[in-house]
Amino acid sequence: MCMGVVLSSLKYNSPLIITKYQRIVFALYLITFNTVRHIMEKELPQLSPEELRVLGVLMEKHKTTPDYYPMTLNALAAGCNQKTSRRPVVDYDEPTVMAAVNSLKGQSLVSTAVGAGSRAVKYKHNFLTLYPLTDAELAVLCLLFLRGPQTGGELNTNSGRLHEFVSLESVQETLLKLSEAQPPFVKELTRRPGQKETRYAHLFGESNEMEEEQLIVESPNRAPHVLEERLSAVEKELAEVKETLARLLKEWMG
Repeated sequence: MCMGVVLSSLKYNSPLIITKYQRIVFALYLITFNTVRHIMEKELPQLSPEELRVLGVLMEKHKTTPDYYPMTLNALAAGCNQKTSRRPVVDYDEPTVMAAVNSLKGQSLVSTAVGAGSRAVKYKHNFLTLYPLTDAELAVLCLLFLRGPQTGGELNTNSGRLHEFVSLESVQETLLKLSEAQPPFVKELTRRPGQKETRYAHLFGESNEMEEEQLIVESPNRAPHVLEERLSAVEKELAEVKETLARLLKEWMG
């Protein structure tokens, strides 16, 4: 029986005896309606760096290595700590990853995968269940979760295994849709002095923008110190060479 018939019957036929089936359908309708309304009205969850990394890895591996997805805790930790396609590079232990998984499960962003033939507990993301995005939009968010703020050109270059954008313009169109969504998923960052392209960051938590700014501020101060150390090492090696050469000449001259 369709929902419209049930609701009409409830409204216009007061003597109607509501069957168990009708009560179940009506309850499901209310749950679904309230869940969707809650998702659409609420602000985005603010995730920790560990939660963002775990969620990003699940989103990435779902697309790039579907044969090994859902993921065990060990594989998830390895994905978090891999040296490529990650910024910053981290070294999370399994308890740290497990704590992030449990927190994400509490927010309905991750769930335990149940399947036959495997004793190991595995995990999958529910991002598309909560936020029904396109493949292009999901790829952009995944890259921002795993690599931090990026320009449209960087997203286009890095997205190959997640989604094949036809052009840089299509990347910009995707970013525009994500920024104009309600609530918005990404934002433009203020350009740094000398920067030609605008960078974008996700709005699911703090990005590593401040960390990058700190590195830029500190690098000019550290550069002279590094050069002084290298120069001192070269002068020491040169002095040792001169001393050795003088000794050899003295022995040769007899």
